[in-house]
Amino acid sequence: MAVSVKLMSLLVGTLGVISFVFGVVAENKKPASGTPIPGKGLVVCKYQSDPTVALGFLSFLFLLASSFAGYLSLFYPYEGKSVPRGAFFKSSSFSAFFNIALFTTGLAITMLVWPTVTEQLHLTRNVHFNLNTACPTAKTGLLGGGAFLSLDSSLLWLVALMLAGNAREDYFDEIAEKGTNVEAVKSSA
Repeated sequence: MAVSVKLMSLLVGTLGVISFVFGVVAENKKPASGTPIPGKGLVVCKYQSDPTVALGFLSFLFLLASSFAGYLSLFYPYEGKSVPRGAFFKSSSFSAFFNIALFTTGLAITMLVWPTVTEQLHLTRNVHFNLNTACPTAKTGLLGGGAFLSLDSSLLWLVALMLAGNAREDYFDEIAEKGTNVEAVKSSA
């Protein structure tokens, strides 16, 4: 089966939606806080079992896969026709959406990894010597925001893919036009 623009766009979109779903479910399953269990000079925080950390990392991994597929889909030589990267960046709209997609991907990664790692640290470092500890969890809202940015990122990669298709057509039209002009010069000589 040959790789096509439709297949790549389906892959990018599907991976982005899966990342979004995992991120939203991770946000909804995250507990508000743990239960403090006082001891002699310390407090042990007991957290209920929840899939927040696993879902957060899954959301992050699917975001990476979606972004990687989105990036590769832009420069892939479809139908065996390669286009130099510089030809894509001649289009200002492609350049803008490419950079926005990169920025959004980076921001989504930050907003997914930060609370996921923080939550993992809270679960593993659950002994506190401050007797007033309220057994915190990761900041609420970051995973959900990261999930929406993950979806936005995949949509921006799809827009960049459409603009790359336009830049690809312009490049091949320009090559064909130059070839016609060369032949016209040779025939007039």
